[in-house]
Amino acid sequence: MKPNILIVDDNSLVRETTRSYLESKFPALEVNEAIDGNDAFNQIRERLPDLIMMDIRLPGENGLKLTRKIKELYPQIVVVIFTSYDMPEYLNAAFENRTAFVLSKS
Repeated sequence: MKPNILIVDDNSLVRETTRSYLESKFPALEVNEAIDGNDAFNQIRERLPDLIMMDIRLPGENGLKLTRKIKELYPQIVVVIFTSYDMPEYLNAAFENRTAFVLSKS
């Protein structure tokens, strides 16, 4: 079974660029995309990803709240937050919600 990554971002350019990069560098990966929390949960139920790369700002619920929900239901999934905001408050909140890593988009 291929390792499975889910990219959750409402920006199609970010999703497509990240997907393209990952697929070019790691051809054995299965990479899927979601545009918001509802789409992400549908993808999680269907494919149970090993890793989720999620934007901190999404339509509806933000990435921090979604991370908390995902980790409560699927503690084995590693969640990485993408953000353009490098303020300490965001970093602290990300780790309080059980994010494994925070990556800057800038």
